[in-house]
Amino acid sequence: MSQGMKESAQRVQNVLRELGYTNEVVELPDSTRTAQEAASAIECEIAQIAKSILFRLKKSERPLLVVASGVNRINEKLISTYVEDELGKADADFVRERTGFVIGGVAPVGHTGAIETIVDEDLFRYQTIWAAAGHPKAVFQLTPDELLKMTGGRVLPIK
Repeated sequence: MSQGMKESAQRVQNVLRELGYTNEVVELPDSTRTAQEAASAIECEIAQIAKSILFRLKKSERPLLVVASGVNRINEKLISTYVEDELGKADADFVRERTGFVIGGVAPVGHTGAIETIVDEDLFRYQTIWAAAGHPKAVFQLTPDELLKMTGGRVLPIK
């Protein structure tokens, strides 16, 4: 395990390696819990932050991950039509149970089980984006295409 890396961040690093990616998880001195905090810490545009928002589908009780550009607000009605289920809030226990991560550190990969994922089409405006890496202070840089391959997600408009 890397010197001093949080266990959850190391788990994301291990998953990236297992999937064949060379992306490096970095831990920052400041919190990256919000897109604004992450952009400030990384010195990139807020829109380059790939924020992972987990929902609890009301009919099926399944988790749904939406990976959105940091500047976009998710249109829950629109997403509900894509998945043919109503979006519900995922509380901290549900998030940890289904992803293995805490809110503010949910990575797009490395979950405790398979999670249906929607990727915001607006992330594809950028060559590189940044995603949470299992801990509120851990991130990794990737391309939108890598994000899509890693998650097996669908690219859709989310706002």
